[in-house]
Amino acid sequence: MSLTDDTTEAARLIAFGLRPKLLPARDLEYTDLVVRYHEDETFADVVKAVADGFMVTVLGVSKATGIVLAPREESVFAMRFDDYARRSAMSGRSADKVIHGLAHVAIAALAFPRPDDLANDTYVGTVTVDEVDAVIREACRVLEERAKEAEENNDPLDTAPDLERAWRAYSRRPAATATKDGRLATDSTRGMITKAVRFLIDQGFLTQRAKDTTGVFNTTPKYQVQVRELAATAAFRELLDLGVITVTDPRGTLNISRPTGSAEPSAASGAEPVEASQPSLVGEEG
Repeated sequence: MSLTDDTTEAARLIAFGLRPKLLPARDLEYTDLVVRYHEDETFADVVKAVADGFMVTVLGVSKATGIVLAPREESVFAMRFDDYARRSAMSGRSADKVIHGLAHVAIAALAFPRPDDLANDTYVGTVTVDEVDAVIREACRVLEERAKEAEENNDPLDTAPDLERAWRAYSRRPAATATKDGRLATDSTRGMITKAVRFLIDQGFLTQRAKDTTGVFNTTPKYQVQVRELAATAAFRELLDLGVITVTDPRGTLNISRPTGSAEPSAASGAEPVEASQPSLVGEEG
């Protein structure tokens, strides 16, 4: 093949990767391009070069995931927070941003709490909305206690103002309130986590069985590749370091670590404004 042909096929492979729910198993051409990527080193280099030209990083390529892409901040394919807010029907309040940001980090940490989970390609993580909410609220309680202890010792934490705004933004928001017709209010924390979960489903990162009413969501191989990158971020590590997520058996059953007799923080209305980043996600399903 000529360089022009290689470039065309490389762009075609990247185009497949921009359709989040499409997998090689559903498209023969996609499968062939994935196989060629692994068998033809020159073609793989062309794919990476074309992706780099679009300011996109190739995170991984396999028959299970297809090509997994992460657009850099300056890429035209990068999802801006305003785009995410529109797609998740999120209000423009800055406090909502931190809640959605915390939700995405907590979902990833709950799904893959151990390094071995991310290294094992056959591992499937599970999450529920209630678990995610409980983890974040417990993290907020721990952060609040640390801030108070530091203040009492006249040794305030360097990041205390940011931490204080973060736990207040979340813990002051009600966990679950009902609308007049009995539905979960979308501005409650569990309502917002539900939006984050639905967004991840649309991106091909989480799945739920069609008739499953348990509220359990399973991770996909593509999400595992994405979380491997997220695991390197400070927010992900700090959540795990708080000790609010513990693995209780070799299969990965999780507990929310809460002191004996400790109740869930009370939830009142209102929140402090705070900014939060969102994961890099790409594409529309075509």
